[in-house]
Amino acid sequence: MTPSFASPPPERTLSIAQARRAWIDGERPADPLAAPVEPWLVRSWQRCLAAGHRPRQHVSFDPVSAEQAQRVAERNRALVTAARPVLDRLSRAIADTRYFAILTDADGIVVDVGALPSGSDPAARHARDIARIGVDLSERAVGTTAIGAALAEHASVWLHRGEHFFDDTSIYSCAGAPLFGPRGECIGMLDLTGVQVVERPELRHLAASSARSIENALVQGHPCELLLQIGWPGSVAGTDTEGLLCIDADGGISGANAAARQMLHQPLGGRPSLHCNDLFALPPQMLFDAARRGDAVLEVPLWSGLRVQARPRLARQPRTGAVAGASAPRLRDVESALIRKAVDDARGNVAEAARALGISRATVYRKLGRGR
Repeated sequence: MTPSFASPPPERTLSIAQARRAWIDGERPADPLAAPVEPWLVRSWQRCLAAGHRPRQHVSFDPVSAEQAQRVAERNRALVTAARPVLDRLSRAIADTRYFAILTDADGIVVDVGALPSGSDPAARHARDIARIGVDLSERAVGTTAIGAALAEHASVWLHRGEHFFDDTSIYSCAGAPLFGPRGECIGMLDLTGVQVVERPELRHLAASSARSIENALVQGHPCELLLQIGWPGSVAGTDTEGLLCIDADGGISGANAAARQMLHQPLGGRPSLHCNDLFALPPQMLFDAARRGDAVLEVPLWSGLRVQARPRLARQPRTGAVAGASAPRLRDVESALIRKAVDDARGNVAEAARALGISRATVYRKLGRGR
């Protein structure tokens, strides 16, 4: 088992300290290579300094108002629904590391969390400080973190201990990956965080691949007439590397996942009127006809001269695990489910669950009574 408290290797600590002196304290080294640091990290530190922050400032993890939390929950209902199965799988994957998962919206507000480390030790308490629905973990609120960096850079990152801007957050290590909606816009991020734990840079890959799974679930639930799964000839269906395109009745592209945007070299967000005719060297009606016939796979030529294999499926057909196939849950049902999960995670300890959620014990009892 990984210990709750772990010190980074001395050379890693020295490297971070040198970088902080160079870029935060302004002690530029004679040799630039003496303070190696990722460019995105320097940009985040510089934004914090420009905002008037200083490393020794106290950081409080305050939740947003109840009204704002309700608006955030309503606005991100589809994201939370799509992410829940992925968070459950992540919790199993990282169960023995004392890392945990956090899901935020595009503003860095926590909208869901995975299973938290149990116990009453300081590490578990620090985990509960940040892993609460409604807490603002944006860069403007808590400085440099994987959450703020992923949202600012639109790329996956790894951040360890002193690489955080504030001293108060230097106990955390975290991996983060941005989340993009079917239209290509950034809608949030997925974070894997540990408190005073062994550094696990490989979690950056886990966060990024899990983010792609969430994005694919969102695309599969996006309203459309035809869902087109695309891959290079010989590729295996159903993997996270498979492209997904949502096509409306007129042949317009209404949504796509990251793999499809990369394969077709089309940043969807910049082309709101993108049509099948812009991509494929065949009439879109052929795709609809193939779906109605039940054709499993067909080769589709692109205008570039490349070919992809496509699996067309009418959106009205049942889709295993599709998000849109289920009726949208009511907000109060989602709220009750989150509270029940917190109580279960706390092994029935209502006081501990209330602390994790940032609410009173009376509220927990009242909400659970209403949810029955």
